[in-house]
Amino acid sequence: MALSSRFWRLNLFPKPSLSPLQTTLKSLKPLRQKLCPILSLPISSSSSLNSSNSLFSTSKNSAFSEPHSRTPSPQDDLIVLGIETSCDDTAAAIVRGNGEILSQVVSSQADLLAQYGGVAPKMAEEAHLQVIDKVVQEALDKAKLTETNLSAVAVTIGPGLGLCLRVGVRKAREIAGSCNLPIIGVHHMEAHALVARLTERELQFPFVALLISGGHNLLILARDLGQYVQLGTTIDDAVGEAYDKTAKWLGLDLRRSGGPAIEELAREGDAKSVKFSTPMKQHKDCNFSYAGLKTQVRLAIESKNIDLWSAILAINFYPPNFPMLCSNTTIPLSSASSEDRRIRADIAASFQRVAVLHLEERCERAIEWALKIEPSVKHLVVSGGVASNQYVRSRLDQVVKKNSLQLVCPPPCLCTDNGVMVAWTGIENFCMGRFDPPPPADEPEDIVYELRPRWPLGEEYAEGRSEARSMRTARMHPSLTSMIQESLQQQP
Repeated sequence: MALSSRFWRLNLFPKPSLSPLQTTLKSLKPLRQKLCPILSLPISSSSSLNSSNSLFSTSKNSAFSEPHSRTPSPQDDLIVLGIETSCDDTAAAIVRGNGEILSQVVSSQADLLAQYGGVAPKMAEEAHLQVIDKVVQEALDKAKLTETNLSAVAVTIGPGLGLCLRVGVRKAREIAGSCNLPIIGVHHMEAHALVARLTERELQFPFVALLISGGHNLLILARDLGQYVQLGTTIDDAVGEAYDKTAKWLGLDLRRSGGPAIEELAREGDAKSVKFSTPMKQHKDCNFSYAGLKTQVRLAIESKNIDLWSAILAINFYPPNFPMLCSNTTIPLSSASSEDRRIRADIAASFQRVAVLHLEERCERAIEWALKIEPSVKHLVVSGGVASNQYVRSRLDQVVKKNSLQLVCPPPCLCTDNGVMVAWTGIENFCMGRFDPPPPADEPEDIVYELRPRWPLGEEYAEGRSEARSMRTARMHPSLTSMIQESLQQQP
């Protein structure tokens, strides 16, 4: 039998030897033939197991040797559990290969967000640990299944907060090991992009995707599954971070996150009353910057004499318990006078207008670039937590119509972090032969996982390369796309 290269989505220290791996793959062969008849994967060589860039397995006959050569065909009898713990939500879902969502459970950390004024990694990890078993079991119960009914387990391995990612990975490996199930490591941003293919089954590659959340701003051209071109990204803060900070400074309730709170208050305000300048107007690329807009908002709050002095101090003095120390001195919106509420609404509306205008301008240029690379592009996918914002959707819908494209947005419940997007991305990759064999059932509890907290999705487009961004590549893993390409090049 010819040997192929093998990439792993999950790397462990120490890495397994070849002999146990061969045994595991042989035991999986009947499963693969039953669930994924288009594939019959050869056993890996030992040299590929020692590759520092190992990621996951790939078939020599994969559709990724050439862009968008065909669409994966998920098998109806696949049942995949998806686990998501990359940031502040503990989520699990079970999805069939035909796209049927059997269950979805999300445990929010909204109270922690309100208490700490943002995500505190150690507190978030502890919150995940407290609920992960319950969330996964509830997902199984709602689907009326047990772990033995599963075909595979998919789990987010990056990007995200390392402490949080570890919780989900440990749980996924525990289930996969005990039930002898394949495991699929999922890229968080790829999952945000691909969930649109679950809700819009006619969505084919290539397409453009804008992925916007509290931690990410990303514009990509999705040429095929695993082949992405990064057209633009943020050089400092993401749009969701700007929404959250603005909401906090305006005294809004953060238990529902900053985006919905700002959008609701903005409806009461005049979007042109405060003159905020649009970020990066002089830069003719697709990159984003929201740090400057945040500063403009802070200065506007100061100039309007809104009684939020403690929140402004938090910019420079922010111990973990600061929100609790100052909670009695910050006047929440619910207690503000009518005049004070009007001022805050004007700031919220003006901020939202400029924040979204920045998205619009970048998307227009990204569409122009994408059409140069792939003239057959017909859709702009907008996903991620901020994509739940109806104002964002309405403005971007106008952008795509001007370019004769169609806007595709998943429903709000699938825009925020969720297990469905992880399970579905796992299904798409599983059907292309990209998964790992079951981990050992007796895996040590103290084993170290090589997670990918900073993991680019695609390779940078030459015209979109940012010098400022290039200075921030320390400790960054190679992109998902480059790892797939290297895998293909190593095959005989």
